Amino acid sequence: MLIVYNVETKFMRGSTMTKRVLLLFVLSFALFLFTGCVSSSPYPYGGQHAPINWGDLANEDDDVDISDLDGNMTEEEMNLTEEEMDTRVPRIPFPVEEYQRLATYGKGTIKGSVYLTNLLGDKIPGRGTRLYLNPVTSYSDQWFEESYLGGAKMQKADPRLFNYLRFTAADNDGNFAFYGVPSGSYYLIGTVKCGNECGFERPKNIRIATQVTVTGNRIVHKDLTRSIE
Repeated sequence: MLIVYNVETKFMRGSTMTKRVLLLFVLSFALFLFTGCVSSSPYPYGGQHAPINWGDLANEDDDVDISDLDGNMTEEEMNLTEEEMDTRVPRIPFPVEEYQRLATYGKGTIKGSVYLTNLLGDKIPGRGTRLYLNPVTSYSDQWFEESYLGGAKMQKADPRLFNYLRFTAADNDGNFAFYGVPSGSYYLIGTVKCGNECGFERPKNIRIATQVTVTGNRIVHKDLTRSIE
């Protein structure tokens, strides 16, 4: 009876040890998944609900013109008088419900090239240009009409807007791509730096914006280009 008891006790102890090892493995695997060790985001500068350090973006070679989006005051703006600040076009209230209706995830792709065309017809590619998608809403429509087309200076954008922007960067030939884009319409925006080849004495940042629509898992080809007049 003693021998049988010892055998059964060792078996039960071994079974308990096995269960503990298995439980430890499961907990370790779950911890690995939920601590952010696995990431599938295709956006090098953030995406939907991704934290964006907008100050870092604004300081990288200054090739992204976010003068009417950046929440930080530039040195030039700090020197503006109160009267000059008041002349800026006020933005409409941020339409929270309109943005909440936007799709969060998608399978669409937007590909193209970003470049300028000078008076001789030469293409000046946006080498390494960073681009972003801004969903078409009443809020972004106002920016497009007042700022991009009208050239007006606007008041700073609501910080909540940054949660809905998607970023990517062009290669040395100006080719770019956005992956995992939700169905919808967007303003595709980028800024190309151009100097002597555009007829300027010193380099200037030329902003380009256009509208693009993607549906489902389709691949949309859309160049971002502008002629220098």
